[in-house]
Amino acid sequence: MATTTDHPKITLYWLNDSRAQRMVWLLEELGVPYDVKIFHRGKDMLAPAELQQIHPLGKSPVVTIQPTEPGAKEIVLAESPFIAQYLCDHFGKDLIPKKYNDGQEGKLGGETEEWMRYQHLLYYSEGSLMPPLLVALILSVLTKGQSSRALKSLLHPPITSTVAGKVHNSFVVPNIEKHCAFLQQQLETSPKGGNYLCGDRLTAADILVSYPLLNLPRVEALGGESQKGKLKEKFPKLFEYVARLEEHEGYKRADKKIGDLEAKEKGTSEGLDW
Repeated sequence: MATTTDHPKITLYWLNDSRAQRMVWLLEELGVPYDVKIFHRGKDMLAPAELQQIHPLGKSPVVTIQPTEPGAKEIVLAESPFIAQYLCDHFGKDLIPKKYNDGQEGKLGGETEEWMRYQHLLYYSEGSLMPPLLVALILSVLTKGQSSRALKSLLHPPITSTVAGKVHNSFVVPNIEKHCAFLQQQLETSPKGGNYLCGDRLTAADILVSYPLLNLPRVEALGGESQKGKLKEKFPKLFEYVARLEEHEGYKRADKKIGDLEAKEKGTSEGLDW
C-alpha cells in the first residue's frame, strides 16, 4: 500500500523466516497504508547488521511511525506484543475485544472474559509458546547442515542428531503438547461459542499466536517421519483453527504482498550489471 499525506507513514522492517510476517497480516487487517522494507538473513542465519540502524537490537519485526504533525518525532516500536497493542490502540480497535462488562467500567474484576484472554494471549504467544518451538527450530538448523561453519564452531562438541533427538523428545515434545492442549481447551471454551481464542471474531492475539502454530509441522519434522501428523491427530480442533486462520483474506493478502515484494527485489538484483 502506498502511504498518503492523510495518514502517518508506517514502515514495517520485515525479515525472512521471522515473526515479522504476522505484522504484515495485522497491518492488512487494520487497513492502514504502510510500507515494507525487506531484509534477508545471512548464511549465519542472523539478521543483517543494517537492522541495528532502526533499533539497537537489530531484530525483526520493527515498525516505525512518522506522525503527520509537523516536527513530530518518529515512533519506533519493537517486540511483537507491544507493536500489535500499540497499532490496534491507535488504528484498529475492532481487533481488541470490549474491555469491560456493561456497568463494570473501571472496576477491578469488571473486565470481560474476551479481553482478559486477549491480554494474556498477546504476551503468552512470545513469553510461553515460542521458547520450546525456538529450541526445536534451532536444533533443526544445527543438525541439518543449514547453519554456517562459524555458528557450528561455537558448539563443543557439536550437536549430533542423536543429541538433538533426545532434547526434542524430553523437552520439546512434552512442552509443545502441553501448549497444544491448552490452546485447544481455549478454543473449546471460547466465549459465545466462538471459533477464535477470544470469542466469535478475530483479534490481534489470534494473529500473534499464528506464527508458532503454523510452524508446528517443522517442529514435528525434527522427530522423524514417525512423528509427522501426530499433533494433528491429538489436537484436531487446534489444527482446524489454524486452517481457518490461513483462509482469512488478510492472511492471504499479506502472503501475496511479501511474495510480490521478494519477487520484485530478486528481479531487480538479477538485472544489475555487477
